[in-house]
Amino acid sequence: MKILILNFRDLGHPEAGGAEVFTEEVGKRLVEYGHEVTLFASSFGHDGANEASRHGMRIMRDGGKYRVYAKARSYVKHHRSEFDVIIDEINTIPFNSHRASKNTPVIALIHQLARKIWFYEAWFPLSLLGYSVLEPVWLRGYKNVPTITISASTRNDLVRLGFKQVSIVHAGISTTPLPEVPAKGVTPILIFFGRLVKSKGPHHAVSAFQLVQSVFPSAQLWIVGDGYMKRKIVRDNVEGVIFFGKLAQREKFDLLKKAHILLAPSVREGWGISVMEANSMGTPAIGYDVPGLQDSIINEFTGLRVHANPSALGNAVLRVLQDPSLARYLAGNALERSKEFSWDRTAKEFNGILELSIRK
Repeated sequence: MKILILNFRDLGHPEAGGAEVFTEEVGKRLVEYGHEVTLFASSFGHDGANEASRHGMRIMRDGGKYRVYAKARSYVKHHRSEFDVIIDEINTIPFNSHRASKNTPVIALIHQLARKIWFYEAWFPLSLLGYSVLEPVWLRGYKNVPTITISASTRNDLVRLGFKQVSIVHAGISTTPLPEVPAKGVTPILIFFGRLVKSKGPHHAVSAFQLVQSVFPSAQLWIVGDGYMKRKIVRDNVEGVIFFGKLAQREKFDLLKKAHILLAPSVREGWGISVMEANSMGTPAIGYDVPGLQDSIINEFTGLRVHANPSALGNAVLRVLQDPSLARYLAGNALERSKEFSWDRTAKEFNGILELSIRK
């Protein structure tokens, strides 16, 4: 097949996140299957060439942060006959490629809905407008478009909006899970990794950590990632908080292997790739009881889910740290479950849906 993927960013973008990892891992495997894959994404800065090639994928960049949507639709309009299927990857704002694709099949890929994230990442009244009007209206035109998502939580959100055909493709892990839970050090180590933005809750992780420190003064909180919240957290200068910035995969997994608990205080997730990556290193997660994390964290089995406040998060951490048998139970279950997930499995599921769309 000749496949066109439209995404807001590609993995080369400095602000690339989990959605871009998903796209890259699936895209390069589709190439290995013998397909031709073109990824159209936004241009960025002086380091982002207009055209690039990675893992056999052709990458086209144009339009920047705000004009990428119009540029992508124009590209679809003029090149639709060159492709067998178009993947319209929606990160809040859709490309509406189905309006320009004519007879070329379109499949929507939606990792998560923004919903409450509007209230954390946009100013009022745009936040209220986005939550109650913009997102539902933007997605209305996709109700009859075959759609892929990555969790039951997001699938339920989409069905409530009237989507008719929603399939789940499970996300993978960018490593091989350890054969057994590794020995952890004596010093309690908590870890947070992800974008340092309000909706991901790094400030909640710090507040929870301070509660843990009242019982375990030597505890540490490792923060991996970058974002606009870093300045505030650095300014607060909490003892025991260590920043690592963005890390290469090997370094990231090395930290996850040493940590006792991953903190996941997001307001919502599409799935929670960070949870499964931590689990693959024998590290259970404690996170908020919100969509996405309700799928990646099996409460009281692979980790703990709590009400969305730092005190509940901190108390749950203390519960695990003070109960070694519970810690071993969660870590062992988390590691075993992580072995069910791989990018090979993800790509196989994804490819099956593409082939079905072509046959139709």
